[in-house]
Amino acid sequence: MDDLTEAATALRALPPSCGPVRLVAVDGHAGSGKSTCAARLAAALGGAPVLHLDDLATHDAFFDWTRRLTDDVLGPLSQGATARYAPYDWTLRRFRAPLPLPPAPVVLIEGVGAGRAAVRPWLARLLWMERGAGESWRRGRERDGPDLSVFWDGWTRAETSHFAADPSRPFADVLVREWQQGYKWLPGTRANAPEVEPVTYGDGTFPPY
Repeated sequence: MDDLTEAATALRALPPSCGPVRLVAVDGHAGSGKSTCAARLAAALGGAPVLHLDDLATHDAFFDWTRRLTDDVLGPLSQGATARYAPYDWTLRRFRAPLPLPPAPVVLIEGVGAGRAAVRPWLARLLWMERGAGESWRRGRERDGPDLSVFWDGWTRAETSHFAADPSRPFADVLVREWQQGYKWLPGTRANAPEVEPVTYGDGTFPPY
């Protein structure tokens, strides 16, 4: 297991960004290592909850999950309440029974587009997995095998279109690069991005879509 104690300590020390929660996004290209990094970071945080955006996306709408995220997850968390969301079953092509997501001190959101513009106002930190699209997609295809090659063809087109319209990397606080058995944490480019205020979801307002 990577020694991510220092990173976990720094995240815990951040001011809350979504009610009592420090919401941390792990974004990057499909196949870049987001899920593994989020899992290791969650363990270093003592078992922080992790929301996988694959659970909010569907075959018909890879990136049309913003309303579900804000309504089902961010709204309750910002009020200090346990969120409940129905994960999508990619095999059965339907949503399963809702799962709870508690308002822990740090909650991780991982997935392609986790740092999109509509989500950034809620974030305490945006982490970007620093691996190029081509290498990431090759890793993903090798992981999933030839049976999913058609799916990957559609996904790469959709991901390219998404990041062209709504890039995350320019707003990242940290660029995370795999290094030997662990990670290098490099300064991101958020210093050049507009500042946003933490969001409290108590007055019925929503961030722009």
